[in-house]
Amino acid sequence: MVNEQDVPENLEWNINVRDGTKQVVAVPELRLVDKAWLQLKSVVGGLILKVWRFLVKAWNLGVAEPKKIIHAMKVGLALTIVSLCYYLRSMYEGVGGNAMWAVMTVVVVFESSVGATLYKSINRVAATSLAGSLGLGVHWISYKSGEKFEPIIIGISVFFLASAATFSRFISSVKSRFDYGAVIFILTFTLVSVSGYRVNEISELAFQRLLTIFIGTSFCIMISIFFYPTWAGAELHRLIYQNLEKLADSLDGYVIRYFDDNGNVAEDSNHNKAIKGYKYVLDSKATEDNLANFARWEPAHGGFNFYHPWKQYLKIGASLRSSAYCIEALRGCMDSESQAPGIWYLKKHVSNACKTMNKSSSDILRELAITVKTMTKSSKMGLLVQEMNTAVQKLQISLKSIPSCLIAPTSEETADEAPFRKTCITPLVEVIPLTTFVSLLIENAARINGIVDAVNELAVMVDMKHGSSKKTNTVITLPQIPKP
Repeated sequence: MVNEQDVPENLEWNINVRDGTKQVVAVPELRLVDKAWLQLKSVVGGLILKVWRFLVKAWNLGVAEPKKIIHAMKVGLALTIVSLCYYLRSMYEGVGGNAMWAVMTVVVVFESSVGATLYKSINRVAATSLAGSLGLGVHWISYKSGEKFEPIIIGISVFFLASAATFSRFISSVKSRFDYGAVIFILTFTLVSVSGYRVNEISELAFQRLLTIFIGTSFCIMISIFFYPTWAGAELHRLIYQNLEKLADSLDGYVIRYFDDNGNVAEDSNHNKAIKGYKYVLDSKATEDNLANFARWEPAHGGFNFYHPWKQYLKIGASLRSSAYCIEALRGCMDSESQAPGIWYLKKHVSNACKTMNKSSSDILRELAITVKTMTKSSKMGLLVQEMNTAVQKLQISLKSIPSCLIAPTSEETADEAPFRKTCITPLVEVIPLTTFVSLLIENAARINGIVDAVNELAVMVDMKHGSSKKTNTVITLPQIPKP
């Protein structure tokens, strides 16, 4: 036990000197001011470090995606131009205090793509015009009905029209294209109807607000289209062919890894990221739906007409996700792979057929990616599909011959010992993951045929031309894959 009397009041340092002696140095006790200063420095230093990390993250984001910086600059430009309505006296006198509605419109309406900006702008102008007109009509009817019935008529009209507009948002066709307009209609109609009960010059107020909203949306549309435009249709087009490429990489990666017995597959971060690309395909449905909805509002641009079949891209995306689910199941089979002694022999038995079929499948996906990317028909797609279906038939034959291979020869067996060999019997339960893996490859080939059909339909709709081929056929006839 150490007595309290033996404990020094202040901290001491024992320093060993070169001549062998020890020197005791007392550490001075920090004052309250010094402690507060150190605490303040640590807080300020931590705050500066967080700000620096945020700036580095923002810089990396801007370097990786310059479109985000361009969009931010376009929003700033639109706000600067629209603010002139408030600063210039001549424009301010024309719209009055409602000039702020133009600024609010830019903040709410301006989106990163042309289609999204047009969607919100058109919905806002149309809903404001309709709601304002109805609001003025209800105000006139209630005013003519007398002071006694005026609040009753306004209340009833607000109830029924707001309820009807809210219910319309549950209709799928309205929700996908006019949901924002329904919200603006409810807001504008309620404001015009209710404020008309207290404001005398309600028509002038409605006209000024509609004018400022029209000014704000006009500048948003012009800046969005003419200054480094980002087209939702082009983004959807790019997303589809990139998903085709990711699906091919994932399929190649998992099949090669599954049949790799020598550890030749590289385990670097880029390879792991490539084979997990199917997850991006599975998570892209919401993005595809939004881009397709916004693309329908865009004018003709690039190689896309106004009536470009954007819905067909959604069908292609659904077919891609169907194949991606198969790849995810393949990954599950790899995780549950058995290490039974005879499995290596069975895997070797079907390895070549699986790799051949996988190569044909991934080649088709990459060829489809080129077809969508260049908007030209492939002259060798029919041959690739035929090769894949032939490989599927060979794989089915190998799969049916697995039961005769359950009694596998041991690794120590030689040709002279064959009649007296010892056998290694593989339990049936250990073979199930392998047979499931092979069956999923066959099923995935059938789903890839569905992707080919969807791309063929797109080719017919947009009248794709052949690239380097002189063939005139427009649709690829696919042979059916026999069921195992």
